[in-house]
Amino acid sequence: MVHNERAHHVGAGMDGRTRHYGEFYEVAEREQGRVAPENDDRPLLLVWGNCQAEALRILLDSDPAMPLRTVRVPPVHELESSDLRHVDRLVRRASILLTQPVRAGYRSLPLGVPDLAAALPPDATVVRWPVLRYAGLHPFQVIVRHPSDPAAVPSLVPYHDLRTILAARRGLGEDREWDRPVSADGFRRAARASLEELRRRESRDTDIAASDLFEEAGRAATHTINHATNVVLTACAQRILDQLHTGCTVRDPGRELLGGVRAPVEQRVLDALDLGGDPRPEWIVDGTPHSSDSVHRAHLRWYAAHPEFIGAALERHAELIRILELTP
Repeated sequence: MVHNERAHHVGAGMDGRTRHYGEFYEVAEREQGRVAPENDDRPLLLVWGNCQAEALRILLDSDPAMPLRTVRVPPVHELESSDLRHVDRLVRRASILLTQPVRAGYRSLPLGVPDLAAALPPDATVVRWPVLRYAGLHPFQVIVRHPSDPAAVPSLVPYHDLRTILAARRGLGEDREWDRPVSADGFRRAARASLEELRRRESRDTDIAASDLFEEAGRAATHTINHATNVVLTACAQRILDQLHTGCTVRDPGRELLGGVRAPVEQRVLDALDLGGDPRPEWIVDGTPHSSDSVHRAHLRWYAAHPEFIGAALERHAELIRILELTP
């Protein structure tokens, strides 16, 4: 999705995206019963990061007694140069920057934590929270990028499966068996490796830990490798509210915040990790089920048109392939 020099109006009306991020773009329609932003004198808590940031912001803002105000901001990977003046306006007003690790000069724009921190008011605070990613329930699922098209994702679901990648590498047809046997120890090692990587990133980059929350949540930890359930998100949000000494309690949002895409969870994985709960045999995308076989076939066709992603996946995820004992 490209937003360079984005037009904020369609015809005589406002476009849906601009309305959705209305306060960010200073065009918010005042909702009945709410304090207008310019009359809200609470300190500004700016939540910064990927799509997880908006889910977390909703939870942080769920207690009516919240002493900090928040603003819905587009995820950092969607921001373009035309958005920088809006970012700068909010950063210069922020009392707290609550941010995931974002490198300086991200996407050749001043959107990284060092960039924003330099523009904060002198008395502002920076609190860093981790990018939430855990693969224990989805050990074959990976994310693959290629410099030829960094935003490209496969058909049907925006995740890759190592078994499908290996089938494509071997030139297997769509009707050939593509699943792979993996030992219980292999699944356990993969889960441990995922948590160890998150802990490493937490200790290096963040002030808030979340790795233990995935272990505590068990079967209810994730929808996909990078979309945590409300169980994990709520616990993380409460941890942040407590660290900020707000005295607030996270409220139930009434919907699953990052549940638009839900990946299969296999019984053999639950057994290996000694987790209760039911397996999920299918993908569910915006309420529509897709069988694993249909996704596999669609992805084989996609790899035929994008063969460069096969090599990129094998290189990027060689260690996970080794852990799961999947022979290329």
